[in-house]
Amino acid sequence: MSDWVVRLIDVGGYWGIFALMVLENVFPPIPSELIMGIGGIRVGQGRMEMVPLLIAGTLGTTLGNAFWYWLGYTLGFQRLRPLVTRHGRWLTLHWRNVEWLDRCFERHGEKIVFIFRFMPAFRTIVSLPAGLFRMPAWRFALWTTGGALIWNIILAGAGYYLGVHFERIDDWLGPLTNVAVGLIVVAYLWRLFTWKEESDRGDG
Repeated sequence: MSDWVVRLIDVGGYWGIFALMVLENVFPPIPSELIMGIGGIRVGQGRMEMVPLLIAGTLGTTLGNAFWYWLGYTLGFQRLRPLVTRHGRWLTLHWRNVEWLDRCFERHGEKIVFIFRFMPAFRTIVSLPAGLFRMPAWRFALWTTGGALIWNIILAGAGYYLGVHFERIDDWLGPLTNVAVGLIVVAYLWRLFTWKEESDRGDG
């Protein structure tokens, strides 16, 4: 995976970083750790500068997450009711679960969005419920940008200080990603096979 990422960064510069970070958040299998880490390496080599790198990476992250936020906001969580009612077992969701998530985002939406920015398996998908439960767009953008900036500083800083050895991250990042995906699949299957039907009569 790392070869074409490196080529795009070297050819596109900051625009390449921006485009990759947008894609990383729309299509999560592209790891931001690798993108920003390589950007940090290029800073250490004098081929990029840190501030423009962080601006490009953070704007790309925010724009990519805005896609999922917009999708959720357009749908709205009330439109989920027929889907949850009909396919709740396969979604492993009761309507009360959806209402509970709605209350969580109403009370703690900013914290949820900010904290999830540091969780590789969930930092993109959290944007969907933020939109579904109508978190104000300016708050979503503010906390997404803030969390993304901090995370990108960490990644680019790691690339800068670790130098060319950071490119070896792909050797262990791939297996770790596979493990994370595997755990998610196991958790889903466990919920699926222990699923119990109940009346989803929420007041909405």
